[in-house]
Amino acid sequence: MNRSSAVAALLATALLMLLTLGACTADSSGSDSSPGDGGAGGYVAAPASYDADEQLGTVYYEIFVRSFYDTDGDGIGDLNGVTAKLDYLQELGIGGIWLMPINASPSYHGYDVTDYYAINPEYGTLDDLKRLLDEAHKRDIKVIMDLVVNHTSSEHPWFKDAVADASSPYRSWYSFAEAGDKLQMDGAVDGNPWHSYGSLRYLGIFWGGMPDLNFDEPKVREEMIKIGQYWLEQGLDGFRLDAAKHIYGDFKSTVSSPEVQDANKKWWQEFRSGMNEVNPDTYLIGEVWDSLAIIAPYFDQALDSAFHFELADKLIGAARNERDPDLAFSLERAYKVYEKSSGGTFVDAPFLSNHDQNRVMSELRGNVDHVKMAAALLLTLPGTPYLYYGEEIGMQGMKPDEYIREPMLWHRDPAGGEGQTSWIASKHNKEAGEVSVEAQLGQDGSLLEHYRTLIGWRNEEAALRDGTIGEYKLETAGGELSVFVRVTKTERVLVIHNLSGEAQTAELAASDRYGEFTQLARSTEADAKLDGTTLTLPPYSTAVLK
Repeated sequence: MNRSSAVAALLATALLMLLTLGACTADSSGSDSSPGDGGAGGYVAAPASYDADEQLGTVYYEIFVRSFYDTDGDGIGDLNGVTAKLDYLQELGIGGIWLMPINASPSYHGYDVTDYYAINPEYGTLDDLKRLLDEAHKRDIKVIMDLVVNHTSSEHPWFKDAVADASSPYRSWYSFAEAGDKLQMDGAVDGNPWHSYGSLRYLGIFWGGMPDLNFDEPKVREEMIKIGQYWLEQGLDGFRLDAAKHIYGDFKSTVSSPEVQDANKKWWQEFRSGMNEVNPDTYLIGEVWDSLAIIAPYFDQALDSAFHFELADKLIGAARNERDPDLAFSLERAYKVYEKSSGGTFVDAPFLSNHDQNRVMSELRGNVDHVKMAAALLLTLPGTPYLYYGEEIGMQGMKPDEYIREPMLWHRDPAGGEGQTSWIASKHNKEAGEVSVEAQLGQDGSLLEHYRTLIGWRNEEAALRDGTIGEYKLETAGGELSVFVRVTKTERVLVIHNLSGEAQTAELAASDRYGEFTQLARSTEADAKLDGTTLTLPPYSTAVLK
């Protein structure tokens, strides 16, 4: 061997030894060191990969078209108004839109459909919808719409024909009874679910204007699949499925029974199969307002997601009481159940409020600091968080329903300004002032900019956007700090919220599972500080560490 060959061999051997040592260090640092001991030399490296059931997500924005933005001057929002505000939504960081019902309907809210193949003429035309879809997709924004298949309007031609003629082909599409029949009276949504029409009685668990469809009739199931396929063919990306657990769940005494829930699941599996024929990537999210045990089976080849109602109460309660809700503990366990049911394909859907609930600003009694912390908790959790229009500017609203669906506040003066809707006189947002997009856009410290910041973090950090959640115990911390890890298969970040009105200090220890967090990557307040392993968080603030 000549001299140059010998030197090359020695260098190669030395390089191999260094690589082997590095691999051994990485392997041992995540498993052989106890939390906080720092391992050899006081440092615990992050593992190279993690066992994480990722939930690929984006942020969705719920829109009541009637209240959103008006382009033709009639005071009623329209589909062209949604198109006009796509840039606003894109700049907010939104990746998906949920349109509340846009089908033909006699009511202001649209949950009683009279024509499943028609657009509500007050909102525009099919061409308007296609334009909205095209423009949204150009901005990488998906669009889903409410699909209300549990019931129709009592004004629907199917129902009108069914009650008028006993031999109608639509008679079996609904559930009818004669006056003398013995019936179950414990409606699943309170009150008597049976309603009179001459000598007949018909089933409608929500109210008489919404007769329930009979899904034991094959033609009903066929038609609903056909309707879903039609709207996918127009370019929609999926559906929010109203009253998903009530397809067969009509009575309180049986709504949670295994037989009823199994029948519901089988229907939604059938529906999923039909949608896959048009678009295998169809996104289906269900309104299943119930416990973990009821929700989980719907993820078995049926729904992608279901709204997390229980979590919404927990997030608002944590912000109100300024106490840690221990999110990682409860969510890790819930996700294990969901993962088992779905084979790892489920996506959680956290939210703070929607069109059926009092607005979060009202629930938190106008306390902007508390609302900011509720938003911070929401937007650092796994899945596809849902925002209710106007939530990002602090609109208020309390039931009855019309007053939690008031016009979106684009301008300081809600009585004027381009695009302002006016279909109802506001009760809770009469004088917009600072509670408007105009007042808050670009203003440091505003609620709107707070939302934009948090959504921006989420869109930029893969672990915040797509990761699952893991527990992390602080060495020193009170209940004012909410702490958890967000983790993908290759990345992890530590999220810490100070829910209180006082500065908080915590010592960060190394973790067997995740290694050490040594970099203060992001914070909502400039005064947040990481000094060695000591983290100081200002009041009502959030930090992300790497």
